[in-house]
Amino acid sequence: MSDSSTESLNFIEEIIENDLKTGKYSQIITRFPPEPNGYLHLGHASSICLNFGLTKTFPGYTNLRFDDTNPSTEETEYVDSIKEDIKWLGFEWKHEFYASDYFDMLYDFAVKLIKNNLAYVDDSTSEEIAIMKGSPVQPGTDSPYRTRSVEENLDLFSRMKAGEFADGSRTLRAKIDMKHTNMLMRDPVLYRIKKAHHHRTGDKWCIYPMYDFAHGQSDSIENISHSICTMEFIPHRELYDWLIEKLEIYPSHQYEFARRNVNYTVTSKRKLLQLVTDNYVESWDDPRMPTISGLRRRGYPPSAIRNFCERIGIGKRENLVDIGLLEFFVREDLNKSASRVMAVLEPIQLTISNYPSEQTELLPIENNPEDEASGQREVPFSNKLWIEREDFKEVMEKKWFRLAPGAMVRLKGAYIVKCTDFKKDIQGNISEIICEYIPESKSGSDTSGINVKGTIHWVSQIHAATAEVRLYDRLFKVENPAAEEGDFLDYINHDSLQIISKAYIEPSLLDAELGQAFQFIRKGYFVLDKNSNSDKLIFNRTVTLKDNWAKVQGK
Repeated sequence: MSDSSTESLNFIEEIIENDLKTGKYSQIITRFPPEPNGYLHLGHASSICLNFGLTKTFPGYTNLRFDDTNPSTEETEYVDSIKEDIKWLGFEWKHEFYASDYFDMLYDFAVKLIKNNLAYVDDSTSEEIAIMKGSPVQPGTDSPYRTRSVEENLDLFSRMKAGEFADGSRTLRAKIDMKHTNMLMRDPVLYRIKKAHHHRTGDKWCIYPMYDFAHGQSDSIENISHSICTMEFIPHRELYDWLIEKLEIYPSHQYEFARRNVNYTVTSKRKLLQLVTDNYVESWDDPRMPTISGLRRRGYPPSAIRNFCERIGIGKRENLVDIGLLEFFVREDLNKSASRVMAVLEPIQLTISNYPSEQTELLPIENNPEDEASGQREVPFSNKLWIEREDFKEVMEKKWFRLAPGAMVRLKGAYIVKCTDFKKDIQGNISEIICEYIPESKSGSDTSGINVKGTIHWVSQIHAATAEVRLYDRLFKVENPAAEEGDFLDYINHDSLQIISKAYIEPSLLDAELGQAFQFIRKGYFVLDKNSNSDKLIFNRTVTLKDNWAKVQGK
């Protein structure tokens, strides 16, 4: 690694580079350890990019390990979605492990602690244990069961495993120090009784290790060299190290980095689940959700998410990141890759009075001017078109470069037209615009000598297909809904979804494929939704062409 690249290393990369230089490790091993109790979100994307990115930069590999120690909240559905999300983001794990793979070993570790008089079975309730813990300014008090003999603890722990006792009636606690300044070191619970069906082990177990007991030991079993967590686990590191030391196992080490929270959303799994169960959104992969599956369904390219995670980087202080930065990377990516197509979302008829009514032309239009290799497609043109209602005004205004009586505009890839008249329906709404075209003004062979400042898109009426178009916006009206007073649901943006039930699209979009990105000219970037079928096409707006949110918010 060159000196110039060294200057740009984050603090974890600096630690790893030094560990490799000093020979502490010949390779590094990281892991991504999600709990399968929900769908991954943007916060997880940062951790994924960090853990897998480190082993792309340095020699080594990354494991995927599911922390499945809480059977009542975990499902195979979540396991499958997590694996799909990681692969979609562009990463591959070397080994797929589960904490449940190690249940027998973890049980043996617990027995070893009991035999060394470093753990005991406690009959206290969770409320009683909480009181015994004391407070940050008041030392805790010993449990009356702390002095049980090794033999009695071994017997009771074995009977806990055998299912003799009711849920919550007993726990296994580490015997450390009830006066410790770190409250997590005040005889933490290592095992609890939970008679629940596990998604992998079934009903084999009725006792389950706590996260703090399973986490470090699983890291050690896998010889993880750099166990990377978020900052809230700093107080847990002391227990992590204590357990590894007392069990005399491979000394994995924990490192912490700060979360990068994104504005106008929430990433708490509990809150995300509430959005789904209370029907504020359609599902976990609703395109307004910050879940990776939601971003995928909305049309966000995985490379844009990776670039976003790299740009925000990692540090030791939490901050709130503007979602506009992610949208910037989405636009940058899609501008290079998305085909330009024409779709009219709020239609009004345009009739070209001097164009033969029986005539149809196939006009060549570039698929993507940013990509020469993308080629051209042919778009049908006729004398009756759909254009956007917003592209016409009854009265010409200063600096208005679209259609109005007497005004001229270019139809994208076609001809220059001049508005000669318009019609209204019985309600007084404009129902039709009448124009004449300039035959010599055809795009690509214009000899008219006429220059116009405005270009608008269109769709031929007789050739148009129809589609439902969904326009998505921020799910919340405030930057940090979780930090506001009251319920976070009070800040839901009820205008976050606008459905256009019948938009007109050019016929090439009938061949759109799931996940294929398009730029609807002048309207934004769109993607075909998974619920589309041959009878009904649905397009989701990924992002607008420009950041309109700041303008809406008066920023």
